[in-house]
Amino acid sequence: MYYNSKTIVYFDGNFLRAEEAGIDLYGQSLHYGYSVFEGIKSYNTDRGTRIFKAEEHYERLKRSAELMHIPFDYKVSELTALTYELLEKNGFSDAYIRPLITCSPNMSLSKGQKSYLSLLAWEWGNGYLANNLKIMTSRFQRPNPNAFKVEAKVGGHYVNSILACQDAKDKGYDEALLLDEYGNVAEGSGANIFYEKDGTLFTPAKGSILPGITRQTVFEICSELTIPVKETLFKPEEMKGADAAFFCGTAAEIVALDSLDDVPFTKNWKDTVSSKVQHTYQKLVRGLSL
Repeated sequence: MYYNSKTIVYFDGNFLRAEEAGIDLYGQSLHYGYSVFEGIKSYNTDRGTRIFKAEEHYERLKRSAELMHIPFDYKVSELTALTYELLEKNGFSDAYIRPLITCSPNMSLSKGQKSYLSLLAWEWGNGYLANNLKIMTSRFQRPNPNAFKVEAKVGGHYVNSILACQDAKDKGYDEALLLDEYGNVAEGSGANIFYEKDGTLFTPAKGSILPGITRQTVFEICSELTIPVKETLFKPEEMKGADAAFFCGTAAEIVALDSLDDVPFTKNWKDTVSSKVQHTYQKLVRGLSL
């Protein structure tokens, strides 16, 4: 699904075939989830292949490594150039890109001594989520921010996401909505969330969430379209029966939600300001004028 015998990856300074790449069996990244990564997308535009917000993603990757005490000295410009080269070698345009930083062999509970950069990519069509998702409030909470660096995109954090997402699917829903330790809405298993009421968008404040780059893009779009948006704490009950709601993330893009805990969102999606945000985002990533 993700690669074949011709797929090229970048690993520790070299381009090589994906099937030739290996992983160290004695590393903290494998045993403890001690790794950081990014999810980035490229698009086919009128000006050729374009990576959306490469600088922001790679700045966050470097920041994640710093927060996790993982040594990493690549420059953003180097990472961007390598990624375009990777896309060219594979003949990809509409693609998902996965930069991953892993650590050298070390089975102790100490900081990484050396890191390895992997750059992977695969062709990406309509994404892994579709409009009209039915979501449920998860019994799994987002990690306590005093226990983890929640603003870093860390491999081990996503065990929490897998548990919540699979639990929702097992119960007949499309996705999960996770709360923080105080019962406030945090985010989806792999995306931030907004809801709409009377023309205003609401989204959870920072603290227990990964403040996504797509989330920030939504703020920028709302500023451009003069749509009011508020960062605040709220309970899931405040969302239920609202006019509309959506997940947002690099992979998800802007995805309309149908219901929360079987309570539908009430307005026709096409009549919402959320729909305008979705439409504008699609134009933005394709390099079209707003």
